[in-house]
Amino acid sequence: MTEVSSLTGRLLVATPALADPNFDRAVVLLLDHDDEGSLGVVLNRPTPITVGDILAPWAELAGEPGVVFQGGPVSLDAALGIAVIPGDEGPLGWRRVFGAIGLVDLETPPELLGPAIGALRIFAGYAGWGPGQLESELGDGAWYVVESEPGDVSSPHPESLWRQVLRRQRGELAMVATYPDDPSLN
Repeated sequence: MTEVSSLTGRLLVATPALADPNFDRAVVLLLDHDDEGSLGVVLNRPTPITVGDILAPWAELAGEPGVVFQGGPVSLDAALGIAVIPGDEGPLGWRRVFGAIGLVDLETPPELLGPAIGALRIFAGYAGWGPGQLESELGDGAWYVVESEPGDVSSPHPESLWRQVLRRQRGELAMVATYPDDPSLN
């Protein structure tokens, strides 16, 4: 297999043509991408379930809107914590993935991490791709690959994140943000 250029830390933004309902207008943060596959979380799928309902000790640290997000269609019964922690050193129970963004060990007592956390999101499930699968989807034009910003993880308005991310791009890609929700109504 040829070497894969890592996209870890970048965003996958679903194109309007992507037909999979799991990823309609999705913004996926890639947490791992190599020749063995890819793993990420959908940043803009809040659920009605509050963090306090399933992980009460973490509820106070979760950013607004304070709900669990559906991270993707894989392993919906598993929870992932993603936290933004500024600075060079992260606390015990947090593993840097890229930049200031890392994974939280949800078994760690929250009081150990609390003072360091700038933002925390809890995700049920994740999005996963086998070896070469994401590259195939990229080749088919299913995703735009763009740079992430730390605020993407904790956007207080996740329902508008797809348009926000596209609007900050240059050129024609920014115009995609104006694509209607239902083009048949035009």
